[in-house]
Amino acid sequence: MSKVIEKAVEQLSAKLPNGFSSTAKFIIEGEGSIICDPDGVRAGGDAAEVTLTADTDTFRGMIEGTVNPTMAFMSGKLKIDGAMGVAMQLGSALS
Repeated sequence: MSKVIEKAVEQLSAKLPNGFSSTAKFIIEGEGSIICDPDGVRAGGDAAEVTLTADTDTFRGMIEGTVNPTMAFMSGKLKIDGAMGVAMQLGSALS
């Protein structure tokens, strides 16, 4: 597992200490993927209701609060595949 994925799992776990009610996958381009579900946050490529794809800088900015996920999506820096409602729930949970 890459250092970027390890750090991202750590940061997401802190923001979602009780897991996430649905299943979401973050793909960090060139690094790997992370699953958020009711069991918590972990590295993995399981199937999910929604998949969010971004580069390392965009993902880091969203977690740190310096990048607005909606603006990242509108500008093409964040790609969303699947249930948009779940993506919006995740965005609310992370803010």
